[in-house]
Amino acid sequence: MNGQDETRNVALLIDADNASPHALDPVLTVLAELGTVNIRRVYGNWRKQSLKSWADLTLKHGIEPHQQFDLTKGKNATDMKMTIDAMDLLFSGRVEGFGIMSSDSDFMPLAMRIRQDGIPVYGFGGAKTPEAFKQACTRFIDVAALTSEAKEEKPAPASTPTDEPRKSRAIDADLLHLLVDAYNAAKRDERGFVSLSELGRRAGNRSSFDARNYGFQRLSDLIEAVPNFQTERREGGATFVKRVH
Repeated sequence: MNGQDETRNVALLIDADNASPHALDPVLTVLAELGTVNIRRVYGNWRKQSLKSWADLTLKHGIEPHQQFDLTKGKNATDMKMTIDAMDLLFSGRVEGFGIMSSDSDFMPLAMRIRQDGIPVYGFGGAKTPEAFKQACTRFIDVAALTSEAKEEKPAPASTPTDEPRKSRAIDADLLHLLVDAYNAAKRDERGFVSLSELGRRAGNRSSFDARNYGFQRLSDLIEAVPNFQTERREGGATFVKRVH
Protein backbone atom coordinates (compact mmCIF):
# COMPACT_ATOMS: atom_id res chain seq x y z
CA MET A 1 0.00 0.00 0.00
CA ASN A 2 1.39 3.40 -0.91
CA GLY A 3 0.97 6.64 1.02
CA GLN A 4 -1.90 7.77 -1.19
CA ASP A 5 -3.86 4.57 -0.48
CA GLU A 6 -3.37 5.01 3.26
CA THR A 7 -5.10 8.41 3.18
CA ARG A 8 -8.19 7.18 1.33
CA ASN A 9 -11.37 7.71 3.30
CA VAL A 10 -13.24 4.42 3.76
CA ALA A 11 -16.74 3.84 5.12
CA LEU A 12 -17.78 0.61 6.84
CA LEU A 13 -21.55 0.05 7.06
CA ILE A 14 -22.74 -2.87 9.18
CA ASP A 15 -26.11 -4.64 9.06
CA ALA A 16 -26.19 -5.84 12.68
CA ASP A 17 -29.03 -8.29 12.01
CA ASN A 18 -27.02 -10.08 9.32
CA ALA A 19 -23.38 -9.77 10.37
CA SER A 20 -21.20 -11.46 12.95
CA PRO A 21 -19.56 -9.22 15.56
CA HIS A 22 -16.75 -11.77 15.92
CA ALA A 23 -15.50 -10.83 12.44
CA LEU A 24 -15.13 -7.10 13.07
CA ASP A 25 -11.40 -7.05 13.86
CA PRO A 26 -10.30 -9.00 10.77
CA VAL A 27 -12.74 -7.01 8.61
CA LEU A 28 -11.11 -3.76 9.72
CA THR A 29 -7.72 -5.27 8.94
CA VAL A 30 -8.79 -6.21 5.41
CA LEU A 31 -10.27 -2.75 4.76
CA ALA A 32 -6.84 -1.26 5.45
CA GLU A 33 -6.12 -2.34 1.87
CA LEU A 34 -8.47 0.41 0.71
CA GLY A 35 -7.46 3.14 3.18
CA THR A 36 -8.41 4.40 6.62
CA VAL A 37 -11.82 3.38 7.97
CA ASN A 38 -12.87 6.78 9.31
CA ILE A 39 -16.62 6.20 8.94
CA ARG A 40 -17.93 3.29 11.01
CA ARG A 41 -21.67 2.77 11.36
CA VAL A 42 -23.77 -0.14 12.57
CA TYR A 43 -27.53 -0.35 11.97
CA GLY A 44 -30.18 -2.23 13.88
CA ASN A 45 -33.04 -2.17 16.35
CA TRP A 46 -31.15 -1.82 19.61
CA ARG A 47 -34.18 -3.00 21.59
CA LYS A 48 -33.28 -6.52 20.46
CA GLN A 49 -31.31 -8.52 23.00
CA SER A 50 -29.67 -10.38 20.12
CA LEU A 51 -27.75 -7.23 19.17
CA LYS A 52 -26.10 -6.80 22.57
CA SER A 53 -22.74 -8.02 21.28
CA TRP A 54 -22.76 -5.32 18.60
CA ALA A 55 -23.82 -2.71 21.15
CA ASP A 56 -20.83 -3.63 23.31
CA LEU A 57 -18.46 -3.12 20.38
CA THR A 58 -19.61 0.38 19.46
CA LEU A 59 -17.52 2.12 22.12
CA LYS A 60 -14.55 -0.21 21.83
CA HIS A 61 -14.16 0.35 18.09
CA GLY A 62 -15.58 3.84 17.70
CA ILE A 63 -18.63 2.70 15.75
CA GLU A 64 -21.64 4.99 15.45
CA PRO A 65 -24.85 3.05 16.24
CA HIS A 66 -27.94 3.88 14.19
CA GLN A 67 -31.34 2.97 15.56
CA GLN A 68 -33.89 1.58 13.13
CA PHE A 69 -37.17 0.24 14.45
CA ASP A 70 -38.80 -2.82 12.91
CA LEU A 71 -41.82 -1.23 11.29
CA THR A 72 -43.39 -4.53 10.19
CA LYS A 73 -43.34 -7.80 12.10
CA GLY A 74 -40.83 -10.22 10.65
CA LYS A 75 -39.04 -7.52 8.62
CA ASN A 76 -36.63 -4.71 9.39
CA ALA A 77 -35.99 -1.37 7.77
CA THR A 78 -32.24 -1.49 8.28
CA ASP A 79 -31.51 -2.18 4.60
CA MET A 80 -33.22 0.99 3.42
CA LYS A 81 -31.53 3.17 6.05
CA MET A 82 -28.09 1.78 5.20
CA THR A 83 -28.69 2.30 1.50
CA ILE A 84 -29.80 5.92 1.97
CA ASP A 85 -26.76 6.67 4.10
CA ALA A 86 -24.42 4.97 1.63
CA MET A 87 -25.79 7.05 -1.24
CA ASP A 88 -25.43 10.24 0.81
CA LEU A 89 -21.79 9.33 1.45
CA LEU A 90 -21.25 8.47 -2.21
CA PHE A 91 -22.67 11.78 -3.42
CA SER A 92 -20.62 13.72 -0.87
CA GLY A 93 -17.53 12.81 -2.88
CA ARG A 94 -15.50 12.31 0.30
CA VAL A 95 -15.54 8.50 0.46
CA GLU A 96 -13.14 6.50 -1.73
CA GLY A 97 -13.96 2.98 -0.57
CA PHE A 98 -16.83 1.09 1.05
CA GLY A 99 -17.16 -2.00 3.20
CA ILE A 100 -20.57 -3.64 3.68
CA MET A 101 -20.95 -6.25 6.41
CA SER A 102 -24.07 -8.25 5.62
CA SER A 103 -25.26 -11.54 4.17
CA ASP A 104 -28.38 -9.92 2.72
CA SER A 105 -28.84 -9.94 -1.06
CA ASP A 106 -30.85 -6.70 -0.79
CA PHE A 107 -27.53 -4.83 -0.91
CA MET A 108 -26.70 -6.05 -4.42
CA PRO A 109 -28.07 -2.91 -6.16
CA LEU A 110 -26.19 -0.70 -3.70
CA ALA A 111 -22.88 -2.43 -4.35
CA MET A 112 -23.42 -2.21 -8.11
CA ARG A 113 -24.26 1.51 -7.92
CA ILE A 114 -21.15 2.31 -5.88
CA ARG A 115 -18.92 0.44 -8.32
CA GLN A 116 -20.41 2.37 -11.24
CA ASP A 117 -18.69 5.46 -9.81
CA GLY A 118 -15.38 3.62 -9.89
CA ILE A 119 -15.28 3.19 -6.10
CA PRO A 120 -14.33 -0.22 -4.67
CA VAL A 121 -16.79 -1.94 -2.36
CA TYR A 122 -15.83 -4.95 -0.25
CA GLY A 123 -18.60 -7.25 0.97
CA PHE A 124 -18.25 -9.34 4.14
CA GLY A 125 -20.76 -12.08 4.89
CA GLY A 126 -21.37 -15.75 5.49
CA ALA A 127 -20.96 -18.69 3.15
CA LYS A 128 -24.73 -18.74 2.49
CA THR A 129 -24.77 -15.15 1.21
CA PRO A 130 -26.67 -15.11 -2.11
CA GLU A 131 -24.40 -15.15 -5.15
CA ALA A 132 -25.98 -11.98 -6.52
CA PHE A 133 -24.58 -9.84 -3.70
CA LYS A 134 -21.19 -11.60 -3.82
CA GLN A 135 -20.76 -10.88 -7.51
CA ALA A 136 -21.90 -7.27 -7.16
CA CYS A 137 -18.97 -6.47 -4.85
CA THR A 138 -15.46 -5.66 -5.97
CA ARG A 139 -14.41 -8.32 -3.48
CA PHE A 140 -16.61 -10.52 -1.33
CA ILE A 141 -14.93 -12.21 1.63
CA ASP A 142 -16.35 -15.05 3.70
CA VAL A 143 -16.10 -13.89 7.32
CA ALA A 144 -15.81 -17.50 8.51
CA ALA A 145 -12.56 -17.79 6.58
CA LEU A 146 -11.41 -14.47 8.03
CA THR A 147 -12.07 -15.42 11.63
CA SER A 148 -10.49 -18.84 11.12
CA GLU A 149 -7.40 -17.21 9.65
CA ALA A 150 -7.18 -14.77 12.55
CA LYS A 151 -7.24 -17.65 15.04
CA GLU A 152 -4.55 -19.53 13.12
CA GLU A 153 -2.26 -16.49 13.12
CA LYS A 154 -2.30 -16.11 16.91
CA PRO A 155 1.04 -17.15 18.48
CA ALA A 156 0.99 -20.81 19.52
CA PRO A 157 2.22 -22.03 22.93
CA ALA A 158 5.95 -22.75 23.03
CA SER A 159 5.33 -26.49 23.27
CA THR A 160 3.14 -26.55 20.13
CA PRO A 161 4.80 -26.96 16.72
CA THR A 162 4.05 -24.00 14.43
CA ASP A 163 5.37 -25.36 11.15
CA GLU A 164 2.28 -27.41 10.26
CA PRO A 165 0.76 -26.56 6.86
CA ARG A 166 -2.29 -24.29 6.80
CA LYS A 167 -5.61 -26.00 6.23
CA SER A 168 -7.55 -24.37 3.40
CA ARG A 169 -10.74 -24.88 1.47
CA ALA A 170 -10.52 -27.16 -1.52
CA ILE A 171 -9.47 -25.39 -4.70
CA ASP A 172 -12.42 -26.34 -6.89
CA ALA A 173 -12.86 -26.58 -10.65
CA ASP A 174 -14.61 -23.20 -10.87
CA LEU A 175 -11.68 -21.42 -9.24
CA LEU A 176 -9.16 -23.22 -11.44
CA HIS A 177 -11.17 -22.30 -14.53
CA LEU A 178 -11.23 -18.64 -13.44
CA LEU A 179 -7.47 -18.57 -12.85
CA VAL A 180 -6.73 -20.27 -16.17
CA ASP A 181 -8.96 -17.85 -18.07
CA ALA A 182 -7.29 -14.88 -16.35
CA TYR A 183 -3.87 -16.29 -17.24
CA ASN A 184 -4.84 -16.86 -20.88
CA ALA A 185 -6.14 -13.30 -21.18
CA ALA A 186 -3.06 -11.68 -19.61
CA LYS A 187 0.02 -10.51 -21.49
CA ARG A 188 2.77 -13.16 -21.38
CA ASP A 189 6.51 -12.65 -21.72
CA GLU A 190 8.78 -14.71 -23.97
CA ARG A 191 8.96 -17.48 -21.35
CA GLY A 192 5.20 -17.68 -20.87
CA PHE A 193 5.05 -15.87 -17.51
CA VAL A 194 2.44 -13.24 -16.59
CA SER A 195 2.46 -10.71 -13.78
CA LEU A 196 0.65 -12.00 -10.69
CA SER A 197 -0.88 -8.56 -10.15
CA GLU A 198 -2.34 -8.56 -13.68
CA LEU A 199 -3.69 -12.08 -13.23
CA GLY A 200 -5.33 -10.98 -9.97
CA ARG A 201 -6.90 -7.91 -11.60
CA ARG A 202 -8.34 -9.95 -14.45
CA ALA A 203 -9.74 -12.60 -12.11
CA GLY A 204 -11.21 -9.90 -9.86
CA ASN A 205 -12.86 -8.10 -12.76
CA ARG A 206 -14.90 -11.19 -13.60
CA SER A 207 -15.93 -12.27 -10.12
CA SER A 208 -15.77 -11.45 -6.43
CA PHE A 209 -12.86 -13.88 -6.03
CA ASP A 210 -10.59 -13.34 -3.05
CA ALA A 211 -7.75 -15.59 -1.87
CA ARG A 212 -8.85 -15.26 1.76
CA ASN A 213 -12.01 -17.23 0.97
CA TYR A 214 -9.71 -20.22 0.46
CA GLY A 215 -7.70 -19.70 3.64
CA PHE A 216 -4.79 -17.84 2.06
CA GLN A 217 -3.73 -14.37 3.09
CA ARG A 218 -2.34 -13.44 -0.33
CA LEU A 219 -3.01 -14.40 -3.94
CA SER A 220 0.62 -15.49 -4.28
CA ASP A 221 0.13 -18.06 -1.49
CA LEU A 222 -2.94 -19.49 -3.22
CA ILE A 223 -1.23 -19.71 -6.62
CA GLU A 224 1.73 -21.54 -5.09
CA ALA A 225 -0.73 -24.14 -3.74
CA VAL A 226 -2.21 -24.79 -7.21
CA PRO A 227 -0.12 -27.43 -9.04
CA ASN A 228 -1.26 -26.06 -12.41
CA PHE A 229 0.90 -22.95 -11.96
CA GLN A 230 4.55 -22.17 -11.39
CA THR A 231 5.61 -18.96 -9.65
CA GLU A 232 8.80 -16.97 -10.00
CA ARG A 233 9.91 -14.02 -7.89
CA ARG A 234 12.00 -11.52 -9.82
CA GLU A 235 14.21 -8.57 -9.08
CA GLY A 236 12.30 -5.88 -7.20
CA GLY A 237 10.06 -8.43 -5.47
CA ALA A 238 7.45 -8.81 -8.25
CA THR A 239 5.91 -12.27 -8.66
CA PHE A 240 5.24 -13.83 -12.06
CA VAL A 241 3.13 -16.89 -12.88
CA LYS A 242 3.27 -19.54 -15.60
CA ARG A 243 0.74 -22.25 -16.35
CA VAL A 244 2.46 -25.65 -16.47
CA HIS A 245 -0.51 -27.96 -17.19
